[in-house]
Amino acid sequence: MFVHVLADDAAKLSALCGVLGHRFGVAPERLDADAKLTQVPDAVVVRVNLSVVNNIAALKKRSARMAKARKRIFLVEEPSHICISQAYALGATLVLPATIDQCKLLAALADPLDPESASPTGTLQQDDDVEIAVTAIGSMFTAVSFGQSIDMIGTNEAGRKIADRIAERGLTEWLTTVRHHHEGTYQHCLLVTGVAVDFGLSLGLRRTDLERLYSAAMLHDIGKATIPLAILNKPGRLDAEERALIEMHPVSGYEFLKHQKGVSAEILDAVRHHHEYLDGSGYPDALCAESITDIVRMLTISDIFAALIEHRHYKPTMPREEAYNVLANMPGKLERALVASFKEVALTR
Repeated sequence: MFVHVLADDAAKLSALCGVLGHRFGVAPERLDADAKLTQVPDAVVVRVNLSVVNNIAALKKRSARMAKARKRIFLVEEPSHICISQAYALGATLVLPATIDQCKLLAALADPLDPESASPTGTLQQDDDVEIAVTAIGSMFTAVSFGQSIDMIGTNEAGRKIADRIAERGLTEWLTTVRHHHEGTYQHCLLVTGVAVDFGLSLGLRRTDLERLYSAAMLHDIGKATIPLAILNKPGRLDAEERALIEMHPVSGYEFLKHQKGVSAEILDAVRHHHEYLDGSGYPDALCAESITDIVRMLTISDIFAALIEHRHYKPTMPREEAYNVLANMPGKLERALVASFKEVALTR
């Protein structure tokens, strides 16, 4: 593998090359130097301070060439939602803390490429639909962080593009593409939206109902913008305090969105209640069956399935059949008829 390494000072560049040089072919480059690389790399690793305007401008100048690399890993100095959003806006496929975890970085680079998602040259092709959706999600998270108004037009447009893409090419193609472009919360939102869209298409939902479903899916985890990334991205089991904080994200999302224009009561309900179960064992309000709407029931199934099949560099992706079996073995929590209808989406579409 050939890795292009970019950094904004010599010390950072040297440290990265020291970690990567014994495993990969490395082409180091200072960000303040003229771009000289002519060969398309398999991966790009970037460690720069994204709060510096000149650094962002320099990365934008290199964006066309960087986009040709199948992996674009950004090591951010400040692991905040704002910096994460900025990194993804610049084309990152994975964002890690700047304090180098050698095992994690090497594992992310060594993770094999799914041949179905590659071009004949082995290069992952940039995908405009994915990038538009990621930009919309990043914009949402940034809006929460700064207390700004959300761009509902952009969010709905991104959802529409996902719906059109899946109607044309199918769910499997979307899942494969997303899992090789992004990780973490962004990947999850993209997967949930895709799964929910295909679920709606399989049931023959009217266009207006499908629009409500994909809007709810795009927005469902916006409350996670209030949770520290160290907790969101923790690979191990959460302790009780961390779990309690995670379980606040539906309420946080609801409280933010209820003050935004263009967000319907039905969408607000879905954001707040997508972790509720029919038997009353869910959160945050312990709702029971009669209080849980159809859109929430569909979103909950899509959310669980997407979480199970997510790609993480520190663990293998669960096969779709196994993930469906998890849903089928949640008696009393999910609507049995919907789970049965979801089987085609989970296994064959």
